[in-house]
Amino acid sequence: MPPLEFIFDFGSPNAYLVHKIIPDIERRTGATFVYVPALLGGIFKLTNNKPPMVQFQGIKNKLDYEQLEMRRFMARHNITSFQFNPNFPVNTLKIMRGAVAAQETGVLASYVETVFHFMWETPRKMDDPEVIHEALLESGLDADGLMTLSESPEIKDRLMQNTAQAVERGVFGSPSFFVGSELFFGKDRLRDVEEEIVRQRA
Repeated sequence: MPPLEFIFDFGSPNAYLVHKIIPDIERRTGATFVYVPALLGGIFKLTNNKPPMVQFQGIKNKLDYEQLEMRRFMARHNITSFQFNPNFPVNTLKIMRGAVAAQETGVLASYVETVFHFMWETPRKMDDPEVIHEALLESGLDADGLMTLSESPEIKDRLMQNTAQAVERGVFGSPSFFVGSELFFGKDRLRDVEEEIVRQRA
């Protein structure tokens, strides 16, 4: 089975939508996605990319169409839990460092579920340390331990390394995927991702 990676940042609503349907792909293919935290703001800076709300500002109808496609995607995959976060855009630096800390301590899956939930299902201001702490506590995670570890130099460096390495491999946004060395970008490429998993396995 080729390595299968999901390069993600909690601040991307499309990354959340992908996260919701990854289990279906895993069931169909028998593959397992490895979640790789990478800071989207850092990726944008290193690639001179811009978020859609900035990139398409002033382009008549473009953002409206992007929202239409998002609604179609959610309907197609029966995703009814999404709520737009009124605090958007959220500075994700602390929660992304927390993801690396959670990975280090073996609780990344629970952490990812928690943070995506409080970003895009019952939205909170997830760049406020007190809000983050409370959300982690409510979900049964070691809030004190994770938040302390996330501020360590080692965790900060690892997130920076993840981000830089993603860009070196061709990433310019989130969600991005690698099937082996093959890069795919965006929620609308998931069918291609699944076909590539099957192709490489064969």
